[in-house]
Amino acid sequence: MDAFIISCEHGGNQIPAPYRRLFLGQRDLLHSHRGHDPGSLVMATALADAFRAPLAASTTSRLLVDLNRSIAHPQLFSAATRDAPAETRAQIVKDHYLPYRMQVERLVTQAVAHGDRAIHISSHTFTAELDGKVRSADVGLLYDPGRRGEIELCARWKKSLAVFEPKLRVRRNYPYSGKADGLTSYLRGRFAPRNYIGIELEINQGIVSAGGRPWTALRRVLIESLRTAWAPLEGPSQPHLADTENKDANSRRLRDDLRLPAAHPDDLQPQRALHPGVRSRRP
Repeated sequence: MDAFIISCEHGGNQIPAPYRRLFLGQRDLLHSHRGHDPGSLVMATALADAFRAPLAASTTSRLLVDLNRSIAHPQLFSAATRDAPAETRAQIVKDHYLPYRMQVERLVTQAVAHGDRAIHISSHTFTAELDGKVRSADVGLLYDPGRRGEIELCARWKKSLAVFEPKLRVRRNYPYSGKADGLTSYLRGRFAPRNYIGIELEINQGIVSAGGRPWTALRRVLIESLRTAWAPLEGPSQPHLADTENKDANSRRLRDDLRLPAAHPDDLQPQRALHPGVRSRRP
């Protein structure tokens, strides 16, 4: 059996009161893509609801501490916190970093202990343009090309997305490499491929900021296409879609709602370049 686990490391831009002095005059930065991943928490919540999965999410800004970086990574802390006293940084790690990382790892451990394979979807969004370069994707699926289960699920998910919305620009290991430093990479080192699949879902923030029907439709497309992609992996016991006629009708309606640019060829090469909150919900 498979057990879905949904996480969102960059779901908000809140700064805990004890550290707000470090961010004086940084309001614009906190509200930018560097402060959080707009839309990632909305997507994570929708996935958790659809798959009746536990959700671990943080609304603390990544500029305080980046929950998607390993403890020794040079970008664990931002420019605002990197030069803070060692005691301050240690307290941030103790209060905000470790509890979140341990929570997600505990969810995976529990699934494996129950005899399930954990399918971990980490929800993120990416800025449409970075350093003057326009990103050529609507959706990115990040995975480790050395792990067969991740290759298979992402290939099926991409193929399923093409059926639901042919114009959706979906690329694998773009705009980052799935093997780069991150929470899924850490968990791969803790759990065998037969027990753990870790996928980072990346969504173009241009769609998120536009809002309206396209953003709503994209969330539905991602969920329904993932159900379809998962079906051959899990077998008949997994929650099924509606019948074929209804699915085709849904696909046509979602395509009309999305109205996205023409598709871009897939790039198979890796290219990686508030009151705080850790939210948890059990199904």
